[in-house]
Amino acid sequence: MKIVLDAMGGDFAPHNVVAGAIDAVKQYKVSVTLVGIKEQIETELKKFQFPKESIEVIHAPEVVAMDDAATVVMRQKRQSSISVGIGLLKKEGYGAFVSAGNTGACVAASTFVLGMIRGVDRPGIGCIFPSLKKFTFIIDVGANTAAKPEHLLQYAKMAKVYAQSVLDRPHPTIGLLNIGEEECKGTGLEQEAHKILEEKEPLFVGNIEANEVFTGKTDCIVCDGYVGNITLKVAEGLMESVGKLLKREITKNPIAIVGAVLLKSSLSKAKKSVDYSEYGGAPLLGVDGLVLISHGRSSPKAIKNAIRAAKEQIEHNVLKKIKEEMVKNG
Repeated sequence: MKIVLDAMGGDFAPHNVVAGAIDAVKQYKVSVTLVGIKEQIETELKKFQFPKESIEVIHAPEVVAMDDAATVVMRQKRQSSISVGIGLLKKEGYGAFVSAGNTGACVAASTFVLGMIRGVDRPGIGCIFPSLKKFTFIIDVGANTAAKPEHLLQYAKMAKVYAQSVLDRPHPTIGLLNIGEEECKGTGLEQEAHKILEEKEPLFVGNIEANEVFTGKTDCIVCDGYVGNITLKVAEGLMESVGKLLKREITKNPIAIVGAVLLKSSLSKAKKSVDYSEYGGAPLLGVDGLVLISHGRSSPKAIKNAIRAAKEQIEHNVLKKIKEEMVKNG
């Protein structure tokens, strides 16, 4: 089963994308299809040694810019790497699509080309957050900013399947991101969503406040895309800033430098646990196909791990299991 990669997606494409693909092919023994401007892709491929049979190149002459409107993939750039790449999932032999490109365009193209799973109204982007108990899986972090209460229930069902199948949590607990633990807190959306989740999702444990996201109080957290995206961006900025602050303060004091050397192994492990590139792509759940969205600044390492994450979803039959869950609870 081939993993399709948007070779033109991201701030450092196609170099980082191709380099990450080569690393994945060597380490994970996968077959990758690179979609984009063929000449540019082949120029990058010439820089590496790799098993030729594991890399396929498909030409797509158009590129969706990061600042393009989401609908541009359907109205103006139907031959873009995003449109062509997602379209391959409709053909036999292609198992997943990965892009570090325009998130809105990926969501729009996936919804339009692949359609929605029965029982799901809107797609949601899931994201793994590091926590004191290893991880927390949050959905939605940006696909649907106008969510309805029933959408959050659908997200909970899909998050549960993802956590069980990929993250090895047999009975994942589910929380609703809110401004307080009480049922009456939040806007009308959160209040109504709480009622629906409490009634229809046995693993729902109640509201989760933002300061509990990193404690691991619940395995999964659901929210609308507006709140989720802000949470994601704040977390990214905080992690980067804390790292820089620690480095700045340590370099001011010779004793602190010695301490940092002694703690190098522990600090490296802590840094790894909060490094987004370790977690690969964020799954776009709800569409009828496996689509993963990576950070626009993805390094080759991040691309490699996104391909690994795609491989894991294929191996664990995540799409099939989500379909079964949604029909069962339809």
